[in-house]
Amino acid sequence: MTHWFHRNPLKATAPVSFNYYGVANTPAATKVCNDLRLSRTRLLELFTDSSCNPEMMKNAADLYFSLLQGFILSLHDSSQECKLRYIQNFKWTDTLQGQVPSAQQDAVFELVSMGFNVALWYTKYASRLAGKEDITEDEAKDVHRSLKIAAGIFKHLKESHIPKLITPVEKGRDLEARLIDSYIIQCQAEAQEVTIARAIELKHNPGLIAALANETANFYQKADQTLSSLDPTCAGKWRKYLNLKSCFYMAYAYCYHGQTLLASDKCGEAIRSLQESEKFFAKAEALCKEYGETKGPGTTAKPSGHLFFRKLGSLIKNTLEKCQRENGFISSRQKRTEGEVEKTSEQFSFASSYFQKVPAEAPQLELKANYGLVEPVPFEFPALNAQWIPEAVAAFDLTKRPKEDTAKPKPDEEVKPLKEPNIKPQKDSGCQIS
Repeated sequence: MTHWFHRNPLKATAPVSFNYYGVANTPAATKVCNDLRLSRTRLLELFTDSSCNPEMMKNAADLYFSLLQGFILSLHDSSQECKLRYIQNFKWTDTLQGQVPSAQQDAVFELVSMGFNVALWYTKYASRLAGKEDITEDEAKDVHRSLKIAAGIFKHLKESHIPKLITPVEKGRDLEARLIDSYIIQCQAEAQEVTIARAIELKHNPGLIAALANETANFYQKADQTLSSLDPTCAGKWRKYLNLKSCFYMAYAYCYHGQTLLASDKCGEAIRSLQESEKFFAKAEALCKEYGETKGPGTTAKPSGHLFFRKLGSLIKNTLEKCQRENGFISSRQKRTEGEVEKTSEQFSFASSYFQKVPAEAPQLELKANYGLVEPVPFEFPALNAQWIPEAVAAFDLTKRPKEDTAKPKPDEEVKPLKEPNIKPQKDSGCQIS
């Protein structure tokens, strides 16, 4: 089953040379700086390389982060701040704020910003795989795993490193709690989409599928509510996506709940559940159109033309017709039975137990899944690189730094966006994945 996921653009950053002439005074210190420059450049290249896989990304990220830790961690006393933490100014854009960067002279800012981009890369890798027309079981597992890894990175940044920033995070910026929380929840919801698709493919119990779909819809609703206080010009398109996915999976939940009711000989309630499914599907369809018309950062797509969307529409229609046929067939049987001269109590009981009126109120979905719920994969940054020996740290003489820091950005200075791969849409997918 193919999937479609909204993606915001990657963060962009200004080049960093790590050249500290007169400050780094030994070959060991110079080599560390050179390796920092090369590993950072390589990692940024991989973000936009369509052939990059998770193993390549992990190796490149681990190398850079292990070297960068030398600007953050003290070799001797973990309670003390490393003297190199504020040696370099770093500039990064935000996923929702265009190309005007934020800047901080703080290695922790670089750590969390680059870590954020690594997490984004995992979501984009998952999106490219999930959009394939004929996704294999192994590829579906990679999608599921990548989304959980991304959620774990976002969670680790929020809990362990963003609070260490000296400069408070501005509202609407990527490192703010509202945005980080939304990214985490979205990753969990999308990973559960893969679980739902697998459960449907394996023809699992409709009750389990309904419960998972209900939980997934609630995840999307929570992510949308988390962004509700952000400027609509920045987050409006993203919120349309979250809202339409919430409606879409509520439609799924009511559809499969209707199947459960039908299997329990509750035709009337099953029909009402399918009617509610139709309502949510119609809402999702309307939101698809609004999503395509909404300006803002994110994927260019026509989700209502995507295969995953069309399949659900057909499923709801066919299931509702089946429920109505069952009810109509039983109604006719009951009428024939009532016209007979003799009716046994058994026959009457059989007929009346099936023929039911359609309730006015939709059934309450008090469904809790006890299987398939997604939790983020725990994440930790790598240990300090072995090049950071006491002699290398001591070789940095900060008293010889230039008095004027020319690296500070001008107020309107822009950073060039990363050129992300242009992934052509799969046949009948109706979208282009960024």
